[in-house]
Amino acid sequence: MTRGNQRENDRAKAAKKAAGTKKKLEGDPRKRLEEQAAIMRKKQAEAEAKKGGQKA
Repeated sequence: MTRGNQRENDRAKAAKKAAGTKKKLEGDPRKRLEEQAAIMRKKQAEAEAKKGGQKA
């Protein structure tokens, strides 16, 4: 094996990176969507309040 332990290091690095992205999709999808919708409603309310409540 000419690469030494480089292959194992690369696999460990890739597994660590993949574990970081998997966290975003954990949990119940419906609950996740509701949480995201609540965040967006809050942001929209803040934006409207900042505008002065006027709609175009």
